Amino acid sequence: MWGDKRYHTLNYELRKQFGKKVMKLSLDGGFTCPNRDGTIGCRGCIFCGEEGAGEFTGSRNLSIKEQIEEQKRLLSNKWNTDKYIAYFQNFTNTYSSIEDLKKKYYEALSQDGVVGLAIATRPDCLSKDVLELLANINQKTYLWVELGLQTIHERTSNFIRRGYPLKIYNKAIQELKDKNIKIVTHLIFGLPGESREDILNSVRYVADTNTWGVKFHLLYIQKGTDLYEYYIKNPFPILSREEYISLVVDGLEMLPEEMVIHRLTGDGKKNLLYKPKWSLDKLRVLSGIDKELKRRNSCQGSRYQTKNDIK
Repeated sequence: MWGDKRYHTLNYELRKQFGKKVMKLSLDGGFTCPNRDGTIGCRGCIFCGEEGAGEFTGSRNLSIKEQIEEQKRLLSNKWNTDKYIAYFQNFTNTYSSIEDLKKKYYEALSQDGVVGLAIATRPDCLSKDVLELLANINQKTYLWVELGLQTIHERTSNFIRRGYPLKIYNKAIQELKDKNIKIVTHLIFGLPGESREDILNSVRYVADTNTWGVKFHLLYIQKGTDLYEYYIKNPFPILSREEYISLVVDGLEMLPEEMVIHRLTGDGKKNLLYKPKWSLDKLRVLSGIDKELKRRNSCQGSRYQTKNDIK
């Protein structure tokens, strides 16, 4: 249904939209996070290191233009394309003044070949002014906003120090939908204390919100994080490759067919990764997902039953 895959990949969606391969360029806008600057907390989410999610982004010491040029050079050997999504990835990319956000977003959009923006942020960092700015950009280019939900379970969100309740996520997706802005929700599989059913309940919840896209992440333990310190003192079960693949396939079956799959596993930096080491072989994980879907003779949406938007 989606090229050679049994799920609706971002690659398939972007090729349909732009007629060719579109590459994401990961940028560091120099932002911080209310969970780090003292507004909500000082140490961030428990799994977040000092570099945030920016292990593979450009350097914040460079301008947006310079980062884009550098990312193009780094990725040019991997993909032959001249179309790009500028992906503001690291920390909270709507957490600044409107003037600063506008300057950086439009600097990215003005670069050769950039056909759209992806902006990763928190649901509690979408003020009225930010929403208006995003709505204006959405009228001019291809835009999606990524929200780090991770789990719907409050006990887990308190443990990981997410810093906002589920109702804030619900409010954010409704406000973004009201402005016809595409939304991508992040979920983490394998958080401490969560059962298989807990994880799949989070997937069912996101399926019912019917956001445009979703990212599944494996929980990996990275040195230099509070999660690493916690794990050393309080070891908890880590998903095996087989368990993770089975969960991902279950999750894919529960999602609506039109939901775009942006990611199916996490990317840990090799020199920082503590556990699980199997996650370094990303191609083997993705191949395992393909094989399990084929073994089940299944595909995305095969067990999706309801389509109820958040009210």
